[in-house]
Amino acid sequence: MDELNPAAESYGDPVDVARTMQRITLYAILPLWIVPAFIDYLFHRKSSIQTTSGTHESMIHALQMSSAGLPTLMGLLLEINAPVIAVMIGATAVHEALVLWDVAYAEPLRRPTPSEQHMHSFLEVVPIMALVSVLALHPAQTAALVGAGDEQPSWRLRFKQPPLDKRYLAAILGCVTLFGVLPYAEELLRCYRTDRTFKPHRPAEPRATQPA
Repeated sequence: MDELNPAAESYGDPVDVARTMQRITLYAILPLWIVPAFIDYLFHRKSSIQTTSGTHESMIHALQMSSAGLPTLMGLLLEINAPVIAVMIGATAVHEALVLWDVAYAEPLRRPTPSEQHMHSFLEVVPIMALVSVLALHPAQTAALVGAGDEQPSWRLRFKQPPLDKRYLAAILGCVTLFGVLPYAEELLRCYRTDRTFKPHRPAEPRATQPA
């Protein structure tokens, strides 16, 4: 009779499902963030960001990188528990606010192209995808964070046991540094050499000063 009961249908080993979701997060979602981030940097460079929206926008980009990078680093190195989940949720909200600030500020000054806006759509949704994946993989601590479920929230930060593979960590952190941190650091330095202020520009004002 069980074969006629939908509740008795087997959906596979839940451990295997969790491992599959983890692999998708590590080997698909994270790389999916790095690629459009670097392409977006190339669009900024092509639009001469240093002479249009200037250091102010590059500063916003640095804040966006930080708001995505901190929870990513925590997720790679630390056990996923209540404080890590809380940081991830907060950082994702901050990242979304920074995206709106970035586009609203840059649009009248350097007119981002449709292709650049398309990259923005990836950069906006990938942190949300990563967050949803983490919440799904750790439902007990997610529920405990809001006072639900049977498990108590664990507030102690501790390294993963066992840790992720060292080769994977070296590869992913190396790619983040090479295609994320260094390009956007170069952008901020290039902008500051031309526009030695972090103040926002206005469309009617001169958009940059000449290098000293």
